[in-house]
Amino acid sequence: MAHGNDTILIVEDDPPIARLLEVYLTSKGYSVLMASRGQQALAICRATPPDLIVLDVRLPDISGYDVGIALRGSPETQNIPIVILTAFSERADRLAAHNVVRADYFLGKPFDIEEVYSVIRNQLSESRRRGQYHPVTNLPTGELVNTQLRGLLAGSGWTMALIRVNGFEQFTQLYGVVVGEDVLKFTALLLCEVVRLRGAPSDFVGQMVVGPYFVLIALPERIEAIAADLTTRFDADIQLHYAYRDIQGGRAPHMALSVAVLSDADGPFGDIRELTEAAEALLPHTVRADERRSIVARRPVA
Repeated sequence: MAHGNDTILIVEDDPPIARLLEVYLTSKGYSVLMASRGQQALAICRATPPDLIVLDVRLPDISGYDVGIALRGSPETQNIPIVILTAFSERADRLAAHNVVRADYFLGKPFDIEEVYSVIRNQLSESRRRGQYHPVTNLPTGELVNTQLRGLLAGSGWTMALIRVNGFEQFTQLYGVVVGEDVLKFTALLLCEVVRLRGAPSDFVGQMVVGPYFVLIALPERIEAIAADLTTRFDADIQLHYAYRDIQGGRAPHMALSVAVLSDADGPFGDIRELTEAAEALLPHTVRADERRSIVARRPVA
């Protein structure tokens, strides 16, 4: 049974067990990444977040619980399903896995490889059935984003940004959907990295269901620094996604970010539709030939 582009990260320091999992899951159609140390696993997740993680507890450098806590504390990895696979299977170990790491499933060693496969398949299917995570970037989407936006409208002192990749449609027409998905992944990873460096764990990063739109919720003093760093780094690195011949020939459809920043002071907003429409109205949808940099837009002060 093929599983499309699903990627599984196996974090296991026992070579025979790691090899068994790698060979079996690869035979089932998954793309498998391997890590034998906790810090190595965290580096892999920051660079290319997998769709699911199979995580051992006893590792040479840091514990699997420490790995899980770090993953749950980072915007780009906090929603990845985690399956704990460990020889520590006492009640206290299970409670730690579920309450501290917020693991999605716990399996003890020795294990049945067919059961491991079933758990992985079911966890991925359940995540997609809920429709809570974007199939390309694995960021929160759909109702998870709507819930965050409703929470804003019920409170005060908030700031949100709607972020759009301008020129994305023209880019995918030239290079195709698969390369376009790489741009979405790049933008999501960049946004999460900037939030990790400039923001706080309470900040929210999500993606709209349709279109190259991302949502950021952070405190006013953080969102300005995040937006400035994000747009600067996007402009510097997006060139890597173009074919060199198209850049030299002037045929590459230029992409840039437009960021619309709104706060409760710009309201009141009756519902989330009114809020997102107000943000959308601030976004330019084309990249002018004479102004090819990303921009941050705000409502003018009355």
